[in-house]
Amino acid sequence: MWNRNFLFRSDGSVPLTQTENDLFHETDPAVDSSGLNMEKFISVWLQGEGEDQTPTAYTSIYVRTATLDPQKQTGFLQPLQGRTHQIKKILTPGQKAYLKDWLIKANPTAWEEAGDQFQEIFEKE
Repeated sequence: MWNRNFLFRSDGSVPLTQTENDLFHETDPAVDSSGLNMEKFISVWLQGEGEDQTPTAYTSIYVRTATLDPQKQTGFLQPLQGRTHQIKKILTPGQKAYLKDWLIKANPTAWEEAGDQFQEIFEKE
């Protein structure tokens, strides 16, 4: 199984160099938010068939919002959302455009065969 994570600042259209695992899985969950300087993020998980960095088919996408205080290394991860209408609502037009371009460049055939339901997530509204 192939998977890839893109982590965006909530209003950014280019992902960070770090992944969700890099920033959130080594942090402690916040007990409460008092005194925290939280930054908002959008984490996108793409899954499909393939090995390592080479996708051969795109099968699913999951998105979640997250907040992190980088100074205190604590934050909140929301549950993954996998329904098309939820994903379309969470992603910004710039994020959708970046991801669509990346998917097409990574494997044009996999993009063409992904199906309408998968592709429509990345269309501008």
